[in-house]
Amino acid sequence: MKTKKIAVITMVRGDEFFLRRWIAYYGKNFGTKNLYIILDGLDQKKPKNAGKATITKLPHSDMSRVAGDKYRIGKLNKLAHKLLKTYDIVIGCDTDEFIIVDPKINQTLAEYLSNKKINKSLSGLGLDVGQNINTEPKLDTDAPLLEQREYALLSTRYTKPVIINKPVFWGSGFHSIKHHNFHIDKNLYLLHFGAVDMNMLIAKAQKRGPDWVNHLKRRGNGTINTITSKQTKSEKWLKIARILQTYLRPIYALRKPAMFGLNWVVKIPERFKKSGI
Repeated sequence: MKTKKIAVITMVRGDEFFLRRWIAYYGKNFGTKNLYIILDGLDQKKPKNAGKATITKLPHSDMSRVAGDKYRIGKLNKLAHKLLKTYDIVIGCDTDEFIIVDPKINQTLAEYLSNKKINKSLSGLGLDVGQNINTEPKLDTDAPLLEQREYALLSTRYTKPVIINKPVFWGSGFHSIKHHNFHIDKNLYLLHFGAVDMNMLIAKAQKRGPDWVNHLKRRGNGTINTITSKQTKSEKWLKIARILQTYLRPIYALRKPAMFGLNWVVKIPERFKKSGI
C-alpha cells in the first residue's frame, strides 16, 4: 500500500528542549518538510534542527491559561483544516508528546497509519512518563529519555485523539474532538514527558516566581508523586486500561475515556526504547 501524506503540527513558546526532540522524532518518521510549527512570539528562535519544516512566528500576547489554550487550539485547528486539503492525515500534539507504534508490530509509524482505516480520528493509549525520585537520577538532557525513565502513569488525560483525517475541531490541548467519540488503537501509544524530571519542573517554576517553586517543593508533582509511591504493574495492564478507556465514559463528558480514579503505574515495555525517544 502506498504511504499516505502525513503532516505533524504544534504550537510552542519557550520550550527548546522538547521542540528539538519533537522535530528529531517526527522528522525521522515523516520528514521535516511535513512538520508545521507555530512559534508563539516574534522573539522565538528557529530550532537548529528544523530542516525543511515550515516555521510560522506569531506575536505573543499574555493571556490567562484558559484563554491561551483556546487561542492556541484555534490556530492549530485552522492550520489542520488547511493542511487536510493536501494531506491524508494530520497529527497535532504538544512538543512533549510522542505517538509511537508498538515495536512488536515491526512497522514504522508512517506505514502503520497508512494501512489504518481512520474514522475521523485515532488515539493512542496515554502514558504519562515520570521520574521515580527513589530510583532514577537527574535527567541527562543529551541522552534518550526512555533510556533513563522506566515508569509511566496510565492516564486518560493523555489518551488524546491527536490523529485526524477529516477537518474536525479539537478542544484545548487536543484532549477531545467536538461532537466525536474516541477510537483507541490497540498498537498506538501517546507518551507524554511533561513530568520526566523534577529538576526541570523546578527550573520552569522559577521562571514563574517563588510561589510556584515553593508550591512544587511542598506538594511535589502529581505524576512524579504517584510513580514514586505506587507499586508498579506489568505490561498486561496496558491492555486492561485500553479496554476500560474504550468502554467507560464519565457522566459529565460522555465522549471522553475514563478510568474512574484508578491510578495505575506501569513499567514501560523495554522494546519501546526502539522508538529512539
